Amino acid sequence: MNKHFSETRKIDPTKGATLPDGTPNDADRVEIGPTQLAFKEWEAAGLTLPNLQRMREFRHARLTQHVVDRDYGGVLMFDPMNIRYATDTTNMQLWNMHNPFRAVLVCADGYMVIWDYKNAPFLADFNPLVRESRSGASMFYFSSGDKIEEGAESFVGQVKDLMREHGGGNSRLAVDKIMVPGLRALERAGFEVMEGEEVTEKSRSVKGPDEILALRCAQHACETACFEMEKAARAGVPQGNMSEDDIWAVLHAENIRRGGEWIETRLLASGPRTNPWFQECGPRIVQNNEIVAFDTDLVGAYGMCVDISRTWWIGDEKPRPDMVDAMKHGHEHIMTNMELLKPGVPFKDLVFKGHQLDAQYNRLKYGCRMHGVGLCDEWPLIAYPDQYVEGAFEYELEAGMLLCVEALISPDGGDFSIKLEDQVLITEDGYENLTTYPFDPALMGH
Repeated sequence: MNKHFSETRKIDPTKGATLPDGTPNDADRVEIGPTQLAFKEWEAAGLTLPNLQRMREFRHARLTQHVVDRDYGGVLMFDPMNIRYATDTTNMQLWNMHNPFRAVLVCADGYMVIWDYKNAPFLADFNPLVRESRSGASMFYFSSGDKIEEGAESFVGQVKDLMREHGGGNSRLAVDKIMVPGLRALERAGFEVMEGEEVTEKSRSVKGPDEILALRCAQHACETACFEMEKAARAGVPQGNMSEDDIWAVLHAENIRRGGEWIETRLLASGPRTNPWFQECGPRIVQNNEIVAFDTDLVGAYGMCVDISRTWWIGDEKPRPDMVDAMKHGHEHIMTNMELLKPGVPFKDLVFKGHQLDAQYNRLKYGCRMHGVGLCDEWPLIAYPDQYVEGAFEYELEAGMLLCVEALISPDGGDFSIKLEDQVLITEDGYENLTTYPFDPALMGH
């Protein structure tokens, strides 16, 4: 029996015209989204999908309120992550990060305009909160050459007109990241340029109900991908021909298979390359009876970041006692510090209270104890006591914040490191650890 194309292209014909996340039930959506595999896995896991339109409305309202609360006329954004937050649109995200051709203006009355690639105005059509789609925000040398100033003047002229109509004539404009010609053009036009990242980071720091549902889905997809990576590593490494890149490629592939987007770093290392940490994964063949440590830094489904770390022992022998001791110390570090988390706790307490690292691990410790996370690593950063800067983060935890709790246990002068990290939601009365991925039993001494 013949079927109409509109039926055959549906992800699930039993779901009706739209999926539970509010998007069209077909494989032809404009915005990046989860795959059929992801939807099936989430359904089997009993996860509730976010309603994306409600999520977009929450973000728009929160961003607009932060503009109004500061008595700004608007916020002008070039950072692709802030544009994603404001509009839920994407366009060549990584390329855009070093060639800023997109911009979004959110005015004090909520009116939102996007400047996109000149041949792609349709990319925001799915989101009615974006009232206009224009082009002409490119102010980088590759695209504009020696006529950057003219392009900047034209763009700023548009901003000025929009701010006059929708910003109440307020010349205080928050801007996140802008090319130098654009900044100078704004100042010549009479704008008082304010710190836009303060606005966007504070807006993004508290997640709404649907953002939390999206994060749960992304977390499930990421951990499923990590299990596939671990399975591949444990099967391949003993054969003697599996590189760090081979292992890392599995995580990339499994992320994409579920509708994930990219991975921000290359932080997977093996054996002695784990100390010092931050050596990026490469062609080294991982040896049997070695440590493999990684930090996902993964931008996954719905654009949500899942930033977790684990360390595996791969081999048929037992890990050395000093490795087990380091693993237990790292586990105690993050679990003890997690107990500090609840609404109303000053960030300063997270710096100075809780578990302290042994002296042998102090010099090579991680760059922070905790950090916020959402669309990527976000505000705030919770430093170690010796890195604390008075007045930089004098705030308190709020329900809806999401924090990554970290431990890097690197013996000074040693030949290994242990990297651990869990992603934790601040609830109304405490916290919920969203991370379920197990800790390696061999390294835990079991």
